[in-house]
Amino acid sequence: MDKVYNKLQIDKVYNKLRNLDAYPKINEDFYSRTLSGGVITLFSSIFIFVLFFSELRLYLHTVTNTKLVVDTSRGGKLHINFDVTFPAIPCTLLSLDAMDISGERHLDIRHDIFKKRIDSNDNVIEVRQDGIGAPKIEKPLQRHGGRLEHNETYCGSCYGAEMSDDQCCNSCEEVRDAYQKRGWGMTNLELIDQCKREGFIQKVKDEVGEGCNIQGSLEVNKVAGNFHFVPGKSFHQSNFHLLDLLALQTESYNISHKINKLTFGDSIPGIVNPLDGVQWVEETPNGAYQYFLKVVPTIYTDIRGRTIQSNQFSVTEHYKGAEADHFRNIPGVFFFYDINPIKVTFTEEHAPFLHFLTHICAIVGGIFTVAGIVDSFVYHGQKALRKRKLGKFS
Repeated sequence: MDKVYNKLQIDKVYNKLRNLDAYPKINEDFYSRTLSGGVITLFSSIFIFVLFFSELRLYLHTVTNTKLVVDTSRGGKLHINFDVTFPAIPCTLLSLDAMDISGERHLDIRHDIFKKRIDSNDNVIEVRQDGIGAPKIEKPLQRHGGRLEHNETYCGSCYGAEMSDDQCCNSCEEVRDAYQKRGWGMTNLELIDQCKREGFIQKVKDEVGEGCNIQGSLEVNKVAGNFHFVPGKSFHQSNFHLLDLLALQTESYNISHKINKLTFGDSIPGIVNPLDGVQWVEETPNGAYQYFLKVVPTIYTDIRGRTIQSNQFSVTEHYKGAEADHFRNIPGVFFFYDINPIKVTFTEEHAPFLHFLTHICAIVGGIFTVAGIVDSFVYHGQKALRKRKLGKFS
């Protein structure tokens, strides 16, 4: 009795489930297959496969989400990578300076800087890492003339720029540094014996007509500042930025240049920096070309979770001719940068799998529904035409 009762209960449950069937089955004896229905089914199936693979391709490809947030980071450093070519300025004359609003200054930077001497056809003549100047000479001038005095060591003259009685300048570079600290510009290298003996003057003459490609990196404070390429050595006097130009044996400087690369941090996939490949040709000498950059902190996270903390930047340009300010204008290429307080985050990710399934179901159900409506119209249309033909014959 218990078994019979349990079976009846199970049959009741099954009957209730059958009543919920939204897809009632039609006996095969009542099926009527048509040619038009087969054609519509074939085309709808092909269309479903095309849309399926299109949706699958979109799902497998990553989607980049962009978000803007306030940059709350404090301090830190800004890494600048550059590669600039000057076709008309020799490497011996070209120097790099950097300074920021905090008062930090770096003049004639040489660390992590590489220079390539190039000819008029852009062929590389020499690659070197040193900057302006040369190694110390073995036997510099003595302070008291051409002979030694009672165990006196060699001590070259600073030509009036000494800060103390025992200061020595045993190379052309040390003489230039002493003049810089005094705020003086060297008026004639021919009068500086250290420079003559090191061959600095001859080196400048040998490189006349050459150009220079300078590349490397800088690490600066993450505050507003600037870095610039100038033909000479900078020094400061009474809060003015001056340049030792008279020592360079020339009166005009062509600052035509090409920026091969300029980035603030690591490169970000898919982002092209606005100054890469930019070239400018100067028509009048001794001008100053200025780039004003807005640096935007950027965080890029790829689909594997690898994060790149870098920067993007926008740029405006301005050329300042020599006649604009004859006494303070310094020929060169200047990059003035400022840090934007807004940070951009890029995140790569796939679309959710449930969204993919939803789209596939919508594609299959939608196409079959539309195909069923079309098939119904075709079937009933053909049936109506057959009835009309039968009516005419009768």
